[in-house]
Formats: sequence, structure tokens, C-alpha cells
Amino acid sequence: MTKTGKAIITPVIMCGGSGTRLWPLSRKSFPKQFARLAGDQSLFQACARRMSGAQFAAPLVLTNSDFRFIVTEQLLDVGIEPGPVLIEPKGKNTAPAILAAALFLHDKDPDAVMLVAPSDHVVPDTATFHEAVDEGLRVVQEDNVLVTFGITPDRPETGYGYLELSSEPDGSGVAIPLKKFVEKPDAARAAQMLLDGNYLWNAGIFLFSVKSIITAFETLAGDLVPPVRNSVEKAEVDLGFLRLDPESWEASKDISIDYAVMEKASDLSVVPYNGTWSDLGSWEAVMREDTPDGNGVVMSGPVTSIDCIDTLLRSEDKDLELVGIGLENTLVVAMRDAVLVADMDRAQDVKLAVAALKEKSARQAESFAMDHRPWGHFETLALSDRFQVKRIVVKPGAALSLQSHVHRSEHWIVVEGTARVTVDDDIRLVSENESIYIPLGAVHRMENPGKVPMVLIEVQTGTYLGEDDIIRYEDLYARGQGAKG
Repeated sequence: MTKTGKAIITPVIMCGGSGTRLWPLSRKSFPKQFARLAGDQSLFQACARRMSGAQFAAPLVLTNSDFRFIVTEQLLDVGIEPGPVLIEPKGKNTAPAILAAALFLHDKDPDAVMLVAPSDHVVPDTATFHEAVDEGLRVVQEDNVLVTFGITPDRPETGYGYLELSSEPDGSGVAIPLKKFVEKPDAARAAQMLLDGNYLWNAGIFLFSVKSIITAFETLAGDLVPPVRNSVEKAEVDLGFLRLDPESWEASKDISIDYAVMEKASDLSVVPYNGTWSDLGSWEAVMREDTPDGNGVVMSGPVTSIDCIDTLLRSEDKDLELVGIGLENTLVVAMRDAVLVADMDRAQDVKLAVAALKEKSARQAESFAMDHRPWGHFETLALSDRFQVKRIVVKPGAALSLQSHVHRSEHWIVVEGTARVTVDDDIRLVSENESIYIPLGAVHRMENPGKVPMVLIEVQTGTYLGEDDIIRYEDLYARGQGAKG
């Protein structure tokens, strides 16, 4: 309890999605929640900060193995001490994930209250959000019901699901019983719901006690409980993360919390949220979050607009100059390895581009030229059949795994800082403007013993240059074998 007698709330942050509708900036290897789409923090960081303070415990984060180090690094970068991080073996939608979090928290504190939120929404008015949470907590504590949050609509939006309330909100923010969930409507239906006044957008944010939500699952989605419970009970600790048991997890159904529980629940109240909100579900939504010029043009990065109207121009590379001439109602997003050009009316269809690129096995469908790793990151500067050039950045105190390759040799040139390099039995320091050769099959490792980032250029040559050509012998990050482990 806080000094005011209110329960401490545990934020449960969901951040395993891929965000295909914001391609090419958001991709499977580094989705939109970790990008700086609106402001100088990532969406995930802003979400964690929004749910921090005296009323909140450390956040519980649900993510996948590839993002576990990104999660902790981004939390620490904004001064938030990470709480439990649960690793989902496979994306199974929101119902199994939320149930796993509830079961985990129940084992620690049967009276815990959890606030579940996606990590990729924009909610700039923290004070108004906290007022809505306070109202939700009041209802949870007094009436022992499940609470969801609805967004007051300001337009007839067809891209969101809706919540039909039992009465029209009066602007006070007081919770109202839910009548029913409404699927994404067509334009005419959305316009009518806006006029009716008793419909809110479904934000996908929930507040409930762990006891209540576990009981709801047992009553309304009982088949989910045994496999998810087994997955939590058999979970293994890995470098401070908790890996849910993959075999048990595989037996759980892939289903959303709305379909599994919420649409069947009879004791569900809705707290109207009257502040600004966006799920940034399309580039059109991103555009609405920025300030356009007099012609309705939103620009980001090194961009020039000539006679453009109602257009988004965004360059994500400081060395890539983007120029738009005579464009109208168009979105253009340029990155070093991919460019998107589309009619703004087709913003929701960007995911079709990802599907088309997957079909042709294009790397850009899911991966960036830059790849984030727990020790730092690398980016591919040049790639051919038998050679590849990378720029590698290693964080202070970090180290790559002790490894060897079957198909390639490597040449390292340090351009910033100092590297401690192991090649078989030889260990040496390699400073700026010095280089070292790693023969095919040699057991090797690079480390950054300094206090500033170390940067080197790597030239690979060989018959196969894939990231899975790696045998790990030791690894600080326990990644196992494979490209990322």
C-alpha cells in the first residue's frame, strides 16, 4: 500500500509485436516499440516511465528472447530498474501472456494488482492517464471487477475496435459498465457510433487483481490454464530473465485476451480516458502526432518539400537526403536499405509490402542493415557473394562470445577505442589504426576493456557469410548456438 492507502500496482508491459504497418522503420528484428517515433525516447521507454512512480512497482515485461537485452538496456537508460522479464518461447497473442504474468505475480503476492498495457502506444498526458488509473483502481478495490480503458473518439475511425458502454460518458472519467465489444466498423457505422456518444475506442489496456483475472480464465477459458501454469512452474532462470517452459507453452492456444475472456465476462467496467492517445498503428497515425507545415506536410530528418500537400516525408538516415516534389496525400519513408512510397489512403496496407517482400525472400522484410546485440550492434556496409564489410560497435565492458567459423575468415581494423582480442592461445590489445587477422576455424573473441564504445571495421571473406556460421564456446549472455541464440 502507498501512504494514501492505495494498492501498489504492478505494470505488465507487452512488447513482443513486430509492427509491420510501420515498415520500413519497424521490422521483426527491431519493432516500433523500441524506436524513437515520437520524441527522444522509444515508445517502450515512454510506456515504462508513464507507469512509474510511488504508486507503481517495478514493471514486469513480457517479450521474446531476441529483445530481452534491449528491454533491460532501454529501461536502465531512462532510470528505471527492471523488474521481472518473462521470455515467451513463441508469440501466442495476449491471453497466454497475460495469464502467465498473473500466475507469476500470484505466486509472489496473491493480492497483487496488475495494469496491462501494450508498449507501443503514445499517451503524452501522464497526469490524465494516472487519473484514469486511479479510477480503475477504485473500481477494482470496491467492486472486484475487471477494468478496461476506453479512449474518447474524436473521429469515425475504422482501424480500431470499440467498446459499447451501458450509458454515455459524462466527461467525469467515472467508470461505466461495459455493454459489449464491437469489432472494427466500416466508415458509416463508425460515423454513427461517434454520433451516438456511448462508444469508446478499445485501447487494449486493462487493470485487475491477479485473483480476479485468474478466476476469469479458469471460468471462461479453462483450457488455457493448465499449459500456461505448467509453463510458469517449469520456467528456468537465465541471466536474471525467466524463460517460460517451451513445451508447455506450445500446448497453449494462440488467442487474444478479448476473445478468450473479456468478451465473455459479465463483470467488466470501462474507464473513459479523455486525454490524447494513439496506438501508432499506421504512418497516417504517426503523421497525426506531429505538427505539419502550412501545406499539411510533416517532415522528419534531412528532408526538402517542394509544392507538396498533406504528405509525410521522413528520412531515417542522416546521410540520405529526401526530396519530395508536387506530392499530395502521400507518405514517403526512406531508410538506407529500403524506401516506402504510398498513397496515404493505403497507410493501413503497408503490411502487404512486408508480405510481398517475404514472398521474394528479401532481407528487408524483417531485418535491418543494423543488428542489435547485447554487446552493442553492427551494420553491414557492403555485401557480396564472397565478402562482407561490417561496422561493429562494442559497448564498454562488453564482449562477443568465444567463437569460431566454418566458412569464413575475418580481418578486424580498430577505428575507435581499444579491443582485447583472443585468437586461439594469443591474447593482445589492438588499438586505433591497428588490425588483426582471424584465420578460418580460429577460436576468437573481441572485448572492449575501455570506458567508451569501441568501433572496428570487419572484413569477412569466405564461401558462406550467414550469421548462423558460428560455433560458440563461451558467452557472457548465454545465447546458446545459432545466429542470436
